[in-house]
Amino acid sequence: MLALFDLDGTLADRHAGQLAWAVEFAADHGLDPAEADWLMAADGNGMVPKEEYFGLVRERYGLAASYDELWVQYRDRQPTLVPAYDGVLDGLKQLRAAGWRIGVVTNGYEDVQTLTLTSSGIAEHVDGWAISAAENIRKPDVGLFEIAAARAGSALGDGWMVGDSEADIVGGRAAGLRTAWVRHGREWPAGGHGPDHVVAAAADAVRLILR
Repeated sequence: MLALFDLDGTLADRHAGQLAWAVEFAADHGLDPAEADWLMAADGNGMVPKEEYFGLVRERYGLAASYDELWVQYRDRQPTLVPAYDGVLDGLKQLRAAGWRIGVVTNGYEDVQTLTLTSSGIAEHVDGWAISAAENIRKPDVGLFEIAAARAGSALGDGWMVGDSEADIVGGRAAGLRTAWVRHGREWPAGGHGPDHVVAAAADAVRLILR
């Protein structure tokens, strides 16, 4: 029995971690605390390329630090501030106790995602993970799901994929897995096959899997 999960926005609350980083960054640079709101908006929920993002940050605040310096500081600090969502760690414990193998399949930088996994405590409760930058393959490509499954000590087949993006659901379906989409208040985009289940949070998906 295999349960695969996405990381950011599913198991780990990237928004909370990013906000903590933005507040800290504003304080460290003597900025108005309200600038944390601008730092959050400019980040585009992680979708804005970091070179572009820190270019905007440098320009707005007249920083002498280079992009490389800001990027290194960010990737060393921000992932350590990202917590697991409420109920996630207990849910993963319950799945393991019930005999499920658990894997994480995530797009992102290897060092950033690994630090997020370890700092949040999630790494202690899963059997393996696959990170796109480390494997040079991205969701929804089934190959990344295969790697995550193998690292978790299982094979694709009768199992689940839980995530908050279309790539999670499209890839999970292509991998032959049942799918649960964490909606975060959104509606599934029109067109194409939707998820098998829609949940409010990963902890709800765990309860669904255990049923």
